[in-house]
Amino acid sequence: MNIATEATTYPIVETFHSVQGEGYWTGVNAFFIRLAGCDVHCRWCDTKHSWNSDRHPRKSTDELVSAVQEANPAIVIVTGGEPLMHDLFPLTNALNKGGMQVHLETSGAHPFSGDFDWVTFSPKQFKAPHQSIYAHTSEIKVVVTNEYDLKWAQQQAALVPKEALYYLQPEWSSPTSKDLIFNYILQNPQWRISLQTHKLLKIQ
Repeated sequence: MNIATEATTYPIVETFHSVQGEGYWTGVNAFFIRLAGCDVHCRWCDTKHSWNSDRHPRKSTDELVSAVQEANPAIVIVTGGEPLMHDLFPLTNALNKGGMQVHLETSGAHPFSGDFDWVTFSPKQFKAPHQSIYAHTSEIKVVVTNEYDLKWAQQQAALVPKEALYYLQPEWSSPTSKDLIFNYILQNPQWRISLQTHKLLKIQ
């Protein structure tokens, strides 16, 4: 169900100007729009404060576009929470009219909406992805804590477009996940390692 009650406003956890820390666009000047609301509830989530949308103020698409224009980033990243709990077409339409390159970070747990230049699909076993996400995937990024996560990654990668990029990302607090990923990629060269470089650099 779409939890946005007004088509032109969204519950916002935070907006900030930084660099993309993960995946293909690592290091690129980016403005982040973190939407509130998530029902995936990953146990290792580092943004659990985003789960309840009622705890966060709503902002209009005009306010969000103004903030992006003031920052003048290379890309705009819509993230969460789980952003696909909302109808993202009003937001992406407004950002696209401003000539911005718009990216999405999502678990894919809800029907796809919005018009994006790049989609990072990070499927979670806690809530199955909606079938509509697969065709839109630019890169698939799976967080790994154990051997079964690698099997899950292969299952999900088989459903995305052939031109999509494949990433495995260590779970930050797991001491064994890095070795699992490293050894797996040596045997499966279609996969790459994604690191949370913003945490290594101690930036937002």
